[in-house]
Amino acid sequence: MTSADEIRQQFVDLVKQRDPDQPLFLQAVDEVVESLLPVFQKHPKYIGVMKVLLEPERLIQFRVPWIDREGNIQMNRGWRVQFNSAIGGYKGGLRLHPSVKLDTLKFLAFEQTFKNALTTLPMGGGKGGSDFDPKGKTDSEVRNFCQSFMTELYRHIGPNTDVPAGDIGVGGREVGFLYGQYRRITNTFTGTMTGKGATFGGSNIRPEATGYGTVYFWQNYMTWKGSEVKGQRVCVSGSGNVAQYAVEKLMQIGAIPITVSDSGGYILEEDGFTPEKLAKLMELKNVKRGRLSEFPAMSPSAKYIPGERPWGVKCDWAIPCATQNEISEENANALLKNGCKGVFEGANMPSTAEAITVYEKNNMAFAPGKAANAGGVAVSGLEMTQNAAKMSWKREQVDDHLQEIMKDIFENCVQTAEEYGLSGNLKAGANIAGFLKVADAMIQQGQCDAKL
Repeated sequence: MTSADEIRQQFVDLVKQRDPDQPLFLQAVDEVVESLLPVFQKHPKYIGVMKVLLEPERLIQFRVPWIDREGNIQMNRGWRVQFNSAIGGYKGGLRLHPSVKLDTLKFLAFEQTFKNALTTLPMGGGKGGSDFDPKGKTDSEVRNFCQSFMTELYRHIGPNTDVPAGDIGVGGREVGFLYGQYRRITNTFTGTMTGKGATFGGSNIRPEATGYGTVYFWQNYMTWKGSEVKGQRVCVSGSGNVAQYAVEKLMQIGAIPITVSDSGGYILEEDGFTPEKLAKLMELKNVKRGRLSEFPAMSPSAKYIPGERPWGVKCDWAIPCATQNEISEENANALLKNGCKGVFEGANMPSTAEAITVYEKNNMAFAPGKAANAGGVAVSGLEMTQNAAKMSWKREQVDDHLQEIMKDIFENCVQTAEEYGLSGNLKAGANIAGFLKVADAMIQQGQCDAKL
């Protein structure tokens, strides 16, 4: 029988051979494969399925010319990675950031495939975006870019094929520009994008869903452990949509969020954020599009620490909501030293492999993003349902569905981990449960030979 280490190395070698210049994709694959080793040893047929699953069904790359404020033509590159549609049409966000490249989007689409499977909704995995940087651009420049981007992308998407949404750099403004261009070109009004405005098919709770959902997942964990959330001090990273609503929900349930961050540094509110302080943060980030360095002028109790991440602050729990690999091994050790009991990921793969090793060796709770932050795509799925039925649900109804979905995801992770002798390992439970749903669908549809 092939050993677990040999199976793991097979997949590492396969990815390195095919995509030697894609370290993020390799990192994501290795993290999932490590969790799946008990499955591969118990049911060797799934090794062949995974070899097929690792290759995206379709990669689309295109140029995006747009006109800047001076009337000059600028050029960016756009992508859509349609990774897997075994359980439903492709679903996943669009990211606009200068760091975006194919490697970034492949790892995100791979993670999205299993995340969507965990929601129980019929959605496959995809991701897209561009190396365009919306920071510092005028509204007209962002509109010009979005319209040019959609002029190419529209031919590859549709309500039953691929439904994009927002991500880093793509908020309500960008979704509006993108959807408006899609509607103009196709002469249709369909649910082909989610995260839309309330006036044109958007869902209640969608802006809040990822942040709220992450907190609901943590709340389910605390209930499972018989612990109280009230008074727990939580370090949050990021200051965009996910972080803002994670902070809001933490306050609502009695926890104490004490930090937010951006690329320049982090804010510490020693006594915790209040609704008034959060409103000022939202004004700074969402209206003024400013930097956190400006926040102390709006909140005298705030301390701004430049050039640092918030992981050196004493806390009970950490909810990273910024970007991939923001928690290093050094950061993880700092969290451990300062009393952090666990990490619940609001962002996609914010912990490095070395950081995860620190969590596991020291019995820190760890919930991967594909489970903990699945609330965003879950409510996107609910938005698609409302669009298809030509209905709009009340806020309370959507929130009830979101809470139910996050509870189901948590319980699925716990039960699956226990089934494979990995009690309490939320990472393994999430990876195994998500993989098995997709893999079984692929086998049943004849998309792969389970004997490979």
